[in-house]
Amino acid sequence: MATIKDVAKAAGVSVATVSRVINKSPKASTSSIDAVTKAMNELGYRPNAAARALVSQSTQTIGVLVSDVSDPFFGTLVKAVDTVAHDNGKHVLIGNGYHSEEGERQAIELLINNRCDALVIHSKALSDQELIEFANEAKGMVLINRHIPEIAQRCISLDNFKGAYLATEFLIRNGHKNIACIASNHPIEDVKQRIDGYKCALADNNISLSEDYVDYGAPSLEGGEQAMTNLLTKSIPITGVVGYNDYMAAGALSTLDENGIPAPDEISIVGFDDGLIARYVKPRLTTVRYPIAMMAEKAALLALQLSRSEAIDPDISTRYSPTMVKRESVKTIV
Repeated sequence: MATIKDVAKAAGVSVATVSRVINKSPKASTSSIDAVTKAMNELGYRPNAAARALVSQSTQTIGVLVSDVSDPFFGTLVKAVDTVAHDNGKHVLIGNGYHSEEGERQAIELLINNRCDALVIHSKALSDQELIEFANEAKGMVLINRHIPEIAQRCISLDNFKGAYLATEFLIRNGHKNIACIASNHPIEDVKQRIDGYKCALADNNISLSEDYVDYGAPSLEGGEQAMTNLLTKSIPITGVVGYNDYMAAGALSTLDENGIPAPDEISIVGFDDGLIARYVKPRLTTVRYPIAMMAEKAALLALQLSRSEAIDPDISTRYSPTMVKRESVKTIV
């Protein structure tokens, strides 16, 4: 295998000159670039990425932390970051946190130790203080779907409370009063915010329901099936359901179908996220749009700006607002 010394000898230049060409230094002359490039091609030399990083002080990578890369929601997030990375001549390194404090900590430490130029971090298990400490260590770190006041300008977040409020209010405006909520059983702030939004919309419309109307499950198809089954078992009157996400809502639709309960004729359902599945279940899901691709793109661009120590506009919006997407899973009660 050819070495950098072999390239220097074949090109008739010094090792330092080869290094300058490899790292695209403005000090490299046109003749040197031509000679080194020709020698590299003839010898089949591939620059070592780690060695190149030591010289350039850049690994040309953006690190991304997600909870579970197999979740389509996080797939959308990663794809958006990868698009920004590609446009900026960089690659993406992905870490999985697996919804756990230790998993997130290890993944962030790995990304930092790999000297990623920028970091887009989706962390729900770690404390605010620990994330602040990581942010102090990595100047190009941005949090997504998390708001920490002390580093607010490095946080890209969604108003989860408003999203659940909109979903519940939409059902109320369509004549529903007996509205249940199927929530994630993960102990994260999103769950509390969405349940609070649901309850606030009920209270603002003078609707009082017992805690039996809230049930929990994994934020998946199976979790939605289980939560909906639990609600039906309670034998409480239900005409509408607010889902934690589209997958739980789709699982709830499956349970209704298995029990001979037509949706939306007898029970209407609203999802959350506006993921791909929302358009392909029957009935197609009315849902709350979570602009995760837009947010991830913004987070990646901000992380790159911070990594280059560029000035950030202090007035730029980092808080995104959800919107309703109306389809066929809600029936108006007259």
